Amino acid sequence: MFEGAPAVAFTLAAIEPTHALATVDGHIETITRVRLATAHRRIDHGDLPEKGEYDLMAGLTGLGVYLLRCYGEGPLLRDVLAYLVRLTEPRPDGLPGWWAAHGPTGAEPAWHGGHGNLSISHGIAGPLALLAQTHRRGIQVAEQSHAMHRILGWLDQWFDRTGMWWPGAISRSEQDTGEAPRETPRPSWCYGTPGIARAQQLAGLALGDTHRQRFAETTLAACLADGHQIGKLTDVGLCHGWAGLLHTTWRMSQHDVRLRAYLPRLIDRVTERLAQQPPVDSGLLTGATGAQLALHTATTDQTPVTRWDACLLLDG
Repeated sequence: MFEGAPAVAFTLAAIEPTHALATVDGHIETITRVRLATAHRRIDHGDLPEKGEYDLMAGLTGLGVYLLRCYGEGPLLRDVLAYLVRLTEPRPDGLPGWWAAHGPTGAEPAWHGGHGNLSISHGIAGPLALLAQTHRRGIQVAEQSHAMHRILGWLDQWFDRTGMWWPGAISRSEQDTGEAPRETPRPSWCYGTPGIARAQQLAGLALGDTHRQRFAETTLAACLADGHQIGKLTDVGLCHGWAGLLHTTWRMSQHDVRLRAYLPRLIDRVTERLAQQPPVDSGLLTGATGAQLALHTATTDQTPVTRWDACLLLDG
């Protein structure tokens, strides 16, 4: 989604259709079909996936986001959804189907046995959000709601009900013992509670589960009111900074007016950071462009006509 042909196509799709977009689309279709075939062979062999097989940033969830954003319902998108449903099926060894073979950043000794990634950017909250978004639009495949319930059940296992947060990732020993990480993560879009909460809110809306929806919204509110969590943010960007928290809160507040009370403070913080500590990067995820887009959306209180935030799985 954020590199190569999908990134180019997503940008081109924000303007009028062009010959260039049609050309790139042909490459994306080929990429998607090859990636799907590879993923199904891997499942058939019983191997663990790499998170890049299925995640938003580089995997099939990201390709599905592009297909949904640009074309809506279609056979290729349905094939992606069917793969995501299959991904959630339990393995014979008891691990969830999305359990990654290595650590969050590769083959690290601390992550011997792989990891379970909860995040919206690199983990299972991304597929959950895409399954929910398509379900809400009437784009459904067999067992789609069951797949969402399986993901939600696993996320519930790792929710810290005292601190009201989810960890970003789980080690094999933690999975085996059921003992969750104790360190509170920063409240970022990418690996933190806000992104996971948005995925759960979307799932609640898709499934007609008001309890799940309110749980997600209450969790974000608790995060926003927790100075310890908020104090872990150190930059202004969309990915892991203030702008990501602002935009996630703005999107979630469309369904819960309680969250709107936090927007003025977040707007002020993003404005201050851009003025006092502008990012060197000018890009979308970690740079000034993304922060300015989030700030503009929140201050105008208007849904982006370009749907630029679809690439973050934050749009409805």
